Amino acid sequence: MTDNTIHAYAALEAGAALVPYDFDAGELQAHQVEVKVEYCGLCHSDVSVINNEWRNAVYPVVAGHEIIGTITQLGSEAKGLKVGQRVGIGWTAESCQHCDPCVSGQQVLCTGDKTATIVGHAGGFADKVRAGWQWIIPLPEDLDPESAGPLLCGGITVFDPILKHQIQAIHHVGVIGIGGLGHMAIKLLKAWGCEITAFTSSLDKTEELKAMGADHVVNSRDADALKSQRGKFDLLLCTVNVSLDWKSYLNTLAPNGTIHMLGMVLEPMPIPAGTLISGAKSVTGSPTGSPFALRQLLQFAARKNIAPQIELYPMSQINEALERLHSGQARYRIVLKADF
Repeated sequence: MTDNTIHAYAALEAGAALVPYDFDAGELQAHQVEVKVEYCGLCHSDVSVINNEWRNAVYPVVAGHEIIGTITQLGSEAKGLKVGQRVGIGWTAESCQHCDPCVSGQQVLCTGDKTATIVGHAGGFADKVRAGWQWIIPLPEDLDPESAGPLLCGGITVFDPILKHQIQAIHHVGVIGIGGLGHMAIKLLKAWGCEITAFTSSLDKTEELKAMGADHVVNSRDADALKSQRGKFDLLLCTVNVSLDWKSYLNTLAPNGTIHMLGMVLEPMPIPAGTLISGAKSVTGSPTGSPFALRQLLQFAARKNIAPQIELYPMSQINEALERLHSGQARYRIVLKADF
């Protein structure tokens, strides 16, 4: 008889410390796959949902959406997967598969019944997790499972706009904010062959960022430094969740350049229309990426030997790991190893 009990760590209310939490997941649905969790990355989005910052949390919250593990059960409709296979699960657990975005390959933009892995659904801070089979992403054998998890959220978040904006090696790309997302952007763009400028408020990271692949490092809070970058960038990837001097950043764009928003800045952005019009500039944004883009990313990362820089904690020390994330000192992504 199949054991449908899942052992997890959950926040029982907004902002609460995580506590052990067991629940009955019920019978596996036909379209689902169950995965035994080996590793799970810790993302700022987990904290946002735990604290109900986006006003969409459903308690108890079992967060965790950068999951690496092995398949333990397959629903009858699952295709192309097998029990024992090592796979990943990212931000999205389910999509309807019949709306226009889904049938066009843009399942991440599903307008039907889409389920985030950690909103009204139990995520990877657990011994097992379930998701729709199309969102179960095979892990290439050459990719280290310990560090691969952050690619499934932070990595795809910065990789998808590289594809979307047709970035090539001839382009100059700026990365604003060098944390979990930003450091992965630098590594991916380096492998892509781009010229890279890192914008950071922590200039003590300069040598580290150049070792990762940044060609230039600029103080993100220095007005004169921003002026010196005028007209340079084909694309700016903004990973921060705080308001900046957006007009100054728009002025750093080359003609036809784009600021692409990835951090959830909660305040409205004042954007001067004249600046957009005169330089044919744009401001865009995107969530994570489709199952196909996720597969492309993992294959590219395996081929180019790209791995996020991580700090490893046992999952039983999850509250200590959250404190480390809050400290801002993590370099650059925390990964939890399941030890149930």
